[in-house]
Amino acid sequence: MKEIRLNAFEMNCVGHQSPGLWAHPRDRSADYTDLGYWTALAQTLERGRFDGIFLADVLGIYDGYAGSPAAALLHAVQVPVNDPLALVPAMAAATEHLGFGVTCNLSYEPPYTLARRLSTLDHLTRGRMGWNIVTGYLDSAAQGLGQGEQPRHDRRYDIADEYMAVMYQLWEGSWEEGSAPHDRNRGVFADPAKIHRIRYEGEFYRVDAIHLCEPSPQRTPVLYQAGASSRGREFAAAHAECVFINGPSPKVVGALVGDLRRRAAAGGRDPADLLIFTLATVITGRSAAEARAKHEEYRRYADPEAALALFSGWTGVDFSKYRLDDELRYIETEATRSSLASFTSDDPQRVWTVRELAEHVAIGGRGPLFVGAADEIAETLIGWARDTGIDGFNLAYAVTPESFEDFVELVVPELQRRGVYKQDYAAGTYRDKLFGRGPHLAPPHPALRYRAG
Repeated sequence: MKEIRLNAFEMNCVGHQSPGLWAHPRDRSADYTDLGYWTALAQTLERGRFDGIFLADVLGIYDGYAGSPAAALLHAVQVPVNDPLALVPAMAAATEHLGFGVTCNLSYEPPYTLARRLSTLDHLTRGRMGWNIVTGYLDSAAQGLGQGEQPRHDRRYDIADEYMAVMYQLWEGSWEEGSAPHDRNRGVFADPAKIHRIRYEGEFYRVDAIHLCEPSPQRTPVLYQAGASSRGREFAAAHAECVFINGPSPKVVGALVGDLRRRAAAGGRDPADLLIFTLATVITGRSAAEARAKHEEYRRYADPEAALALFSGWTGVDFSKYRLDDELRYIETEATRSSLASFTSDDPQRVWTVRELAEHVAIGGRGPLFVGAADEIAETLIGWARDTGIDGFNLAYAVTPESFEDFVELVVPELQRRGVYKQDYAAGTYRDKLFGRGPHLAPPHPALRYRAG
């Protein structure tokens, strides 16, 4: 069996995927403004040989529940939320191998400036930077940027395709290899003959510029994508190296994996080159009884209203208008379409009520919750990887850092004993560690058509 990959799923906010559990006496997510929390967490993850920390982000406030941001603010439903990129240099300085997959919304920032910020971080991390490409899903974000509403769902991906063409030209086409020799003897820092101005004019973007950064270790950071709608999967199959999906069951997740790999193959890529991670939350202990006791303890702090406010934000559906015993039905919106589909149309034989949805989302969000002793958890993760075709998991927390510390101490050794998890890191950049074939994008990725020289 192939090696299981692991990311920690975090966010520069309170609670993240387990609304209400910030109030648990051992939870430290309210310390998100303390840099020491983040550096200690990074060191814990590196001790557990995690591939990376995947930092979510959202622009805007979840104001779709009862037509107001009140529930989100009252319960700290991913607000307040700080900039995730600012955390990376400190965590990188505290570690040697851990990768950083950071969510940046392309809808509200010109490619010229975002390309520089990501190149800067790739330099500072010595090639451990990844970008989770998202287009956003909240009208409140658009309004905060002076727009009435966000573009329609599929239109956002049309914009994203053009955005990526610009980013690839800046990263791959502006500075050739060897263009910055740093030659003290000749007094030549950079060779103008090997540095090219990018001229691009499309429907959405116009750029006439030289990329501001010399080539970073990876040039283009590792490319993540986290949209699982049909249009999102089309985009991922064309651009992504790693894809983050969600689903409450192997049936839902396996169907998404199969579709992503088919789309990649149809586009001329090796389907195995797409590393696919799914969301999961683990509660474990030194025995099954201890794990169940933790779960019961955590449940006392779970907040169903906060969970519905969170899910309303993801889906664009106001769940305050529904009774708890109402059955879920798929509704087309301009928000994250896959969120509601995974609980409805993706598995029509499983009928969820609003009450069951709230209980599920309250600990771990949209993914499955695994509770058990370390050996049980290890077998469950192996089974999911085998049955769905995923490559790994984005592990959310119930209580932080406890959930991550328990996993590193108890579950990682069980996975290693079964031969499905690395004993140590490979050398090189984030891309080297994930794919083992050098720091740069490899054929037939579309970025390479723009590579200078």
